[in-house]
This record gives sequence, structure tokens and C-alpha cells, in this order.
Amino acid sequence: MLTFILPGGSVKNKEWLEECAMSLKVEGYIRPIFWDHWDDPDADFDKKEKATLISRHSKGDKLNIVAKSIGSLVTAYIIEQVPDQINRVIICGIPLHDISEDEKETIKKALSGLPAGKLLCFQNAGDPHASYEEVKKFLPKGIKLISKPRADHSYPFYAEFNKFLI
Repeated sequence: MLTFILPGGSVKNKEWLEECAMSLKVEGYIRPIFWDHWDDPDADFDKKEKATLISRHSKGDKLNIVAKSIGSLVTAYIIEQVPDQINRVIICGIPLHDISEDEKETIKKALSGLPAGKLLCFQNAGDPHASYEEVKKFLPKGIKLISKPRADHSYPFYAEFNKFLI
């Protein structure tokens, strides 16, 4: 089993990525993904290309994915590419205000294709990138979405991640 952690695009997400990687207690390998553009501002951040690289790296293994913000879009592309390898997915902070309509549809389609027991979403009530209510309206019915009473884009719910993944 491989567990990929896909953070948001901003370098501010590096701390969340590291904390999440240290906090997860799942079997198998945990692979936190550090985006190239965090160290090299000239590096391109092609979300589809990142998904393809991660999918290839998985080599047919079952996958857990924990994603935050733009990592949710990369996750959607991975689900499209290797749907039979997906074990469980956690999505935090879908950034509806920051992505195109096509990207929103990609996320919606990928997530709706997962069985209910394989997907858990978190959205803070006052997330500035999209509120819980906005994401609730966006996601298809039947997807488990948990609201957290925060007004930020921070998702340090590692104990809940473990409970779902283990």
C-alpha cells in the first residue's frame, strides 16, 4: 500500500505536508509530495503531469491519497488514470474559488466515481477558498463531507485521517 500526501500549491503547505506525513499511522509506504516550484520558482506546476508521474510511481500498488487544496485536483487526475488502484481518499479544502470550471468538473466526476466508503471530504465552514456550504452544493449527493468550525484553509485533522485510513 502506498499513501500519497498531496498538499496545496503554496509553500505555506509544506508544514502541513510534513505534519501529516509524521502523523499518519497507515501500513505501507507514506510518500509526501513536495512540489518542485516550492524550491524553484521557475518550475512549471502542471497538475496533470504531476498526477501522471505519481500514477506511474505507484506501479500498480493500492493507493491511499490525502490531499489538500489544489492537491484535490491532482488527486482527481490520479483517480482518472488508475481508478482500480484507489483504496481510500481524503480531500481537504477543495479550492472552488481558485480553479476553472473544467477543473471543477474533473474533481466532481472523479470523486463521484468512487464508492462512498472510499472517500471522505473535509471543508472548513469559513474556508476562504470555498466555504463548507459552497462545497456541499458543489459535490454530488452521497459524498461524505465533514464541516469543521474554522475560518481558515488549515486542515490538521490527522487523528480523523488515521481513523478513516486504518
